[in-house]
Amino acid sequence: MGNGQAAPSPGPGGGGAFVVPAHAPQQQQQQQQQQQQQQQQVQHQQQQQQQQQVHGGPVPPHHFQLQQTADEFNGLMIDSHQPPPPPPPQSHHHHQTMAPPPLHFQTPMTGNPDMLFQPHSAFPLQYHLYAPVPMRRARETLSPHERRIEDFFIRNDLREELQKKNEALLQKLPNSALPEFVHIYHSLVPLDTNIDKNDRLFGYPTWAYKATSNRDGRIYCLRRVEGFRLTNEHAIKLVQKWRNIDSPNIVKLYEAFTTRAFGDNSLVFVYDYYPLATTLFSTYFGPMVKFQHPLEQTRPIDEGLIWAYIIELVNALKAIHEAGLAARIVDPTRILVVKKGRIRLNCCGIFDILQFESSNGVISKEEIAALQQEDFINIGRLILILACKSTLGASQPLAKSFETISKQYSADLLQFTQHLLSSDAVEQPDAAVPTPITVGSLVTMLADKTLEYLSSSLYANDDLESQLSQELENGRLVRLLAKFGFINERPEYEHDPNWSESGDRYLIKLFRDYVFHQVDEMGKPIVDMGHVLACLNKLDAGVDEPILLVSRDEQSCLLVSYKELKSCISSAFRDLSK
Repeated sequence: MGNGQAAPSPGPGGGGAFVVPAHAPQQQQQQQQQQQQQQQQVQHQQQQQQQQQVHGGPVPPHHFQLQQTADEFNGLMIDSHQPPPPPPPQSHHHHQTMAPPPLHFQTPMTGNPDMLFQPHSAFPLQYHLYAPVPMRRARETLSPHERRIEDFFIRNDLREELQKKNEALLQKLPNSALPEFVHIYHSLVPLDTNIDKNDRLFGYPTWAYKATSNRDGRIYCLRRVEGFRLTNEHAIKLVQKWRNIDSPNIVKLYEAFTTRAFGDNSLVFVYDYYPLATTLFSTYFGPMVKFQHPLEQTRPIDEGLIWAYIIELVNALKAIHEAGLAARIVDPTRILVVKKGRIRLNCCGIFDILQFESSNGVISKEEIAALQQEDFINIGRLILILACKSTLGASQPLAKSFETISKQYSADLLQFTQHLLSSDAVEQPDAAVPTPITVGSLVTMLADKTLEYLSSSLYANDDLESQLSQELENGRLVRLLAKFGFINERPEYEHDPNWSESGDRYLIKLFRDYVFHQVDEMGKPIVDMGHVLACLNKLDAGVDEPILLVSRDEQSCLLVSYKELKSCISSAFRDLSK
C-alpha cells in the first residue's frame, strides 16, 4: 500500500470493500464523495416516487428505513426520527490516522453507494429475534408500522400495581411495641387500623398482622383472636381439615396455635397474605367511599361484577362442602378483594375452633347440612347488599330489596337471589320436606354466566401473557447491556491501550457511541429510545446488516455488521471470563 492505491480488504460481506489510506490524494477523495452523494440522491428520489405511488402521498424521510426494518424483522417497527447520518471521513495530507490492526477503515462502496438500502440478508433469523407484540384495541389508532414506547415494556398500571404490592410485602414497622417473635413468626406489622371490641361475628376482638416465617421465609397473615383461652387441644386438629382444602377463592389456612406473646391468652390463625387486599365492605361501604364523586357513590355495581362474585363464592363453597365442612363466614367484612373481580373467602375455620367446646367436639351431619344451607342464604343476603349498594339491603323488607334489583338489574339476578333466600328453597307442592339447595343445583343455574366469566378470565390471561412476553424480550436487552458494562472502560485496564483502543473492544466502544452518544446538527444529544431498542435487538439477533461507525475525532470510519459486533462482544466477554 506504499504506492497510495486502494487495496482490497475482507469486509463483512467477504469482499467488495476497499481500505482507503489516509494519505490518498485529496482531489480523488473529493470526487468519490461527490459521485457517491449524487448516486444516493438519485436512488433516494426513485424510492420516494415508488413509495408515493403505493401510499398515495408524501412519505417521511425515515419511512424507508422503517419499512426495511419491518420486512427483515417480522413486524418490528419503531416510529421515531432517525438521527442524522455521521459526517463523511475527512482526509488530510499532513495527518494520518493510526488504527488498530484488526479494524477495517472503509469508505462506502462505489459500486453500491447507498448503504442504507441494502437487499434483504440471507442470514437466518434466530428464534429469539424480537417477536411482534400481540394486537390490542388501543393500537387501532396507530398505523401498522408505528409503535408506542409503552409497547416495549410492561403496562404502566400493571407495573404500578405490582410495585405497590411489593412495597406492602417489604413494609416494616420500626420501634414497634409488638412482640419480636410470635411462635416462629417475626417482623409483625399490623394490618388493622381500628378494632371493633364487640365483634358481631366471632364474639372476640380480632387483630390481623403481616409476619415473616422463620421456617421458610414467606410472609403470612396472622389472625389473632384476643382473650380466648383454649382448654381442649383437640380443637387444633380441625385445622388439618381446612389445610387440605385448596381453592383459588379461599384464603388458605395453615396452622393455629395459642400464645401469650401479646400479654394475654390469644389464639392465632396463620393464613396466606395478599398485599393491598381489601374487604368487600371497605371497597363499597368503607370510609374512602365518601370521598368519591356523588354520581360514583350512587352508581349501581356492574351486574357482570356481581355475577363474578357469585360464581367465585359458589366455587369456594364447592370445595368446602365437598370436604364435609361449612364456611359459616360468608360476610362482606370477611371476603377479600385481591384485585378487581377476584375475591377470596377469608377467616375460614375460626368458628370451628371457637365453638368446638360448645358442641363437645362432635357435630352431626344434620347440623353440617343446616350450616351449609346457611352459607347459601348468606350469599343471597350478600347479593342484596351489593345490588342495593347499601348495608340495609339485607335487613330491610325483602320486597323492597327485590324491587330495587328488578329496576336496576336483569330478571336472572332477581330470580337467583330469590332462589337463595327462599325459606323453602325450591318449593314442591306434593313434598312435605323442601328440597335443599346444593352446589350442583347452583352450578346448573349459573352455567351461562360461568361461561361468560370464563371468557373474561381467558381474555385477562391472554393480556397477562402478552405482558410477560414483552418482559421476556426486555430480559435479553438487560443481559446485553450487562455485557457492555463489563467490557467498556474497565478501571484496571485504564492505562492499557491494548484493551479499550484495539481489537474487538474498540469496535464495541464505537458501537456504544453509535447507540447512545449521537448528537444532532446543533450538537445536542439525541435521546431516541426507538433507535436504542432497534439497535440492541438487531445486535442480539446478530443480523447481517452493515452500519457505519465513526471515531470520536471523525477521522476514521468503520463498516461492520451487527453479526460481527455480536461476535466481538462474545469474544471480549469470554476474555474477561478466563
